[in-house]
Amino acid sequence: MKIKKGFVVRVVGGESIAVPVGELSKNFHGMITLNETAKFLWDFFQNDHTAEEALAAFCDTYDVEEEVAKADVTQFLTVLSKGGFLE
Repeated sequence: MKIKKGFVVRVVGGESIAVPVGELSKNFHGMITLNETAKFLWDFFQNDHTAEEALAAFCDTYDVEEEVAKADVTQFLTVLSKGGFLE
């Protein structure tokens, strides 16, 4: 899975913000604020990956227990899926 094309990420006031552009902006009229770990996952899913690959990369990057990381990755993907942001 990967994030649909049509978002740009910019740093505004020290925060990473994903903003829809082009066709995507016709259906989604908002911005997504990304904390450090969400930005990591957002960048990771710019390419096609599985949730398991994301979990492994997340655990390799952050000092976090696997169960906590799995919950975070799952929650992130659930939000993106419900929002229709995944291909």
